[in-house]
Amino acid sequence: MSEDERISKINSLLRRRGIILPSFELYGGVSGLIDYGPIGAVIKRKVIDRWIYHWSKLGNIVEIDSPTITPDKVLQASGHVSEFNDFMSVCSKCRSTFRSDHLIENHYDDSDSMNANQLKEKIAELKIKCPSCNSREWSDPEPMNLMFSTKIGAMSNGRIAYLRPETAQGMFMLYPSLFRHFRQKLPFGAMQVGKGYRNEISPRQGMIRLREFNMAEIEYFIDPEDDLEIDYGNWPEKISFISSNSEKISCSIKECFERGIVRDKFVALFIAMTWEFLIDIGIDSQKIRFRQHNSDEMAHYASDCWDCELLGSHGWIECVGIANRTCHDLESHEEFSKSNLLRGWRKYDEPTFASRKYISPISSIIGPKFKSDAKEVSKSISEMGEMPESFPFDLTLPDGRVMEITEEMIELKQEDEVIHGEYFTPHVIEPAFGIDRIIWHILDHSFIEIEKEGDSYTILNLKDIVAPYDLAILPLFDKDEMIKIAKSLMKDINEIPRITGQMDTSRSIGRRYARADEIGIPWCITVDYTSLDDSTVTIRRMIDQNQVRVKIKVLLEKLRNGTIEGLF
Repeated sequence: MSEDERISKINSLLRRRGIILPSFELYGGVSGLIDYGPIGAVIKRKVIDRWIYHWSKLGNIVEIDSPTITPDKVLQASGHVSEFNDFMSVCSKCRSTFRSDHLIENHYDDSDSMNANQLKEKIAELKIKCPSCNSREWSDPEPMNLMFSTKIGAMSNGRIAYLRPETAQGMFMLYPSLFRHFRQKLPFGAMQVGKGYRNEISPRQGMIRLREFNMAEIEYFIDPEDDLEIDYGNWPEKISFISSNSEKISCSIKECFERGIVRDKFVALFIAMTWEFLIDIGIDSQKIRFRQHNSDEMAHYASDCWDCELLGSHGWIECVGIANRTCHDLESHEEFSKSNLLRGWRKYDEPTFASRKYISPISSIIGPKFKSDAKEVSKSISEMGEMPESFPFDLTLPDGRVMEITEEMIELKQEDEVIHGEYFTPHVIEPAFGIDRIIWHILDHSFIEIEKEGDSYTILNLKDIVAPYDLAILPLFDKDEMIKIAKSLMKDINEIPRITGQMDTSRSIGRRYARADEIGIPWCITVDYTSLDDSTVTIRRMIDQNQVRVKIKVLLEKLRNGTIEGLF
C-alpha cells in the first residue's frame, strides 16, 4: 500500500467513525480547520490530560490559562508583529496563492530558510508550475504576517490585538506571579494547553498544518549558573539524534549531553521526558528522532534548539520543539514595557561587603533656590553617575530646561552595605508540542489493516490511556433480559473512577466487534444466553481477539483494581 493510499484509508476511517472531520463541510469546508468528532474529542482530551500529568510529575511546573486574544504591544515586544512571516507567491494567471518555499521544497531541503530573492530565483530556475492551472508566471515572493488581527473594543477606535500564534507570551506575562508562587526559587515552570492561530497561506497535509490548532507549551525558567545535577538513571538507553552537522547518532541522552551534542542539561532533561511521554501515549519508538537545528535555522538568541520529528505517512514531521531561548524573551518584555519585574534572585553562599559612593542633593539649599522645581532638580542630581569636574555646571532636566548647580548644592556620600545576592534575568527552556500533529501520528502508528476471511479488517491499536472508551458492553441480542444485565453492568462500570464504557446494541455482534476495534476500544464485554444462567460474561481482547469467560463480580473487582489484563 502506498503512503497516499494509506493516508486516504486513515482519513476515511477518521471521518466514518467520528474521529476527525472537515469543519463547516455543509458550506464547502475551510482549508486548515478541522473538527474533533465525538470519538476524536475524547482521544484529544486524554492525550492532553496525560501531557499535563506527565509534566506535573516534575513538581515545579504549574498549569496556567491565559487569553487567546493578545494586545498588539505584547506581540511587538516578542517580535511576532515584525517577524512572524512566510513568503507567498501568487499565480499571475489564476491568482491562486501558495507559500513560496512549498513550491520548491521537493528540490531543496532548506527552502524554508531562503530569503525572497533566493526563492524568486529558484522558482524561476525550476520553472515551477502553478498546482491549480499549470501556469509558470509568478509574482515576486512577498512576506505575509501569519497572525489573525482583531480589535479590543469598538472596531473604529479599539486597541489592536491578535489571536495568539502561541501560548508562550501569556506565560511570560505571568512570570512575576509565578516568581512569587515558587517563593522566588528557581528553577520553575508554567505549562499551558490551548488554541493557537496562524493564518497559513496554503494549509495542507490535513492535521499537519492548520490555521487553528491545539498547542501544549512549557516555559521553564532557570538560573544559567545553577549547578543542579540531572539524574539520567531512568531515561532510555538509546535515542535517535541528528546533530547540527547532520551526523546520525544513537545513544543515551546522558551520553549525548556529556559529548556536548546536547548543549544544555535542562534541554537534555526535556528531550528525555518528551521521548518518555510520546512512548507512553502510543508513538512507535522506532519512528522518533531528535534533530538539532543548524546555525542557519536557529534563532540568534537561542543557545540550543531541537525538533522532535515523528515518522508517519507524511514523512518525518516536526511535532515538538525544544529550545534554550536564553534570556531573550524576558529581556525583550522588560525593555518594551519599561519594567523590572521579570528578574530572578541569586543568593550568594556567603554575603559580601562593599562601599558605595553616591551623589546626594542638599535639600536645605536646593529647596529655597529652585522652589517648585526643587524635586525635579534633586532627582536629576541623584541620577548623576559621578561628581562634576568643576563648578558651577549646567544640569539639564527631563523637560529640556537647564539649571545652574553650584558646589554647595551637592555632596559626595559613602555608605557600607552587605550584599546577600543579585538580581538577574532568568533563561528559558521552551518545549512546545503540536497536539494535533501528535494525535495524527498516534492514529497513523496505531492503524492496522488485516485480511480476515477475504475482507479487509481495520483496527486502531491505541494505548489504553488514550483509547476513547476503556471497554464496550455488547448484548448478544437486543432482548429484554440481556439488555437488563448489560445496562446494570454498564451502570456499575461507569461508577468506577476513571473507567468509561460504551454500550452498543445495533446490528450483528461481528459488526459491533468491528466498530469497537476501529476506534481502538481495547476490551469488549459480551452478554449472552449463558449470562442469564450464571452471571458470567465473555471478555474479548482487541489486539489478539482472545477471549475469556468470567463472573461479572470478578470483572468488576478487576476493574476497580485498575486492570482486567490479569484475567488472560
